[in-house]
Amino acid sequence: MLEPLGVDEATFAVYHALLSHPDSTPEQIAALVDRPLEDVQELMQKLRRLELLVPTWTNPDGEHAVHPRVGLTSLAERRRTELNTMLGELKEAEASAELIAEQYNELLTARTSGDVEVLKGRANASRRIEELALKASESFWGLIPAHFDESIPEVDRSPDFALLERGLKMRTVYLQSMTASRQALEYAGKMHRLGGEVRATPTLPMRLLILDQAIAIMPMDPENPTAGAVIHRTPAVVSVAVALFDAYWSRAVELFDPDDRDDQTELTPHEAEVLRLLAGGAKDEQVARLLGISLRTARRITANLSERLDAASRFELGVAAAKRGWV
Repeated sequence: MLEPLGVDEATFAVYHALLSHPDSTPEQIAALVDRPLEDVQELMQKLRRLELLVPTWTNPDGEHAVHPRVGLTSLAERRRTELNTMLGELKEAEASAELIAEQYNELLTARTSGDVEVLKGRANASRRIEELALKASESFWGLIPAHFDESIPEVDRSPDFALLERGLKMRTVYLQSMTASRQALEYAGKMHRLGGEVRATPTLPMRLLILDQAIAIMPMDPENPTAGAVIHRTPAVVSVAVALFDAYWSRAVELFDPDDRDDQTELTPHEAEVLRLLAGGAKDEQVARLLGISLRTARRITANLSERLDAASRFELGVAAAKRGWV
């Protein structure tokens, strides 16, 4: 119990023996705790460092164990001060880490303008894309021209499912060749069941990702996937990217019947809590405030649930959710 104070079991045994037999020699203490004399002498030295074994005022050559109420309380206070100091240093380290991370991002990013980021190398591009995906709040669209063995991650470790669980609308166009892979079809099937839309087409011009219809991510060199990526925020470029995506999306083939989407898929924690609050009569503003999310996010979750349950009103949403035992 005293280990947080630096007093382990062996140290406490010697401390307790010194308290119980204050006039004992180190040899006698060693016999009492059944430990070698060398070990006991080291443990006594540790007790001195912890100020639990101190010189006796009346006998300059003697020493005694400090009363637990005094010694351990003082030790706890010193430990608390040390921990507070460490906590302060940790906060400073976190701030420094954040600063270093920002500086590192700047090193990875060669900005040609405020609306364009050029990321050299696949690893740098992947890290930045993951960072941007975490900040996406509405949609994530993608043209994925790579072959299935290059583009389909393991089902259990895919970041796509985390985005779907956050309520993002996902649309993905793959090459039709991916249907030759059972793993790829299982992956696409799970995306579909979670609410993602998946289509396939014979050819695609290049890899293209669009976040919230506000950020377009394209390869630096479409012929060389390892070269890196370019991130565009310029409205004109993003509009062209959206038009390109829409053109291929409209011609691509649905891999699954929309009616086969699994409406019994387990609710995310946010979805479950939104339904509970709506069933209690809460408005969107109250839902957002109580869950600590933005009003737009609260409305998007409600809209996704309504679409998922084919509900045209709050009342129909409540009835449909109740039928499934969700509220």
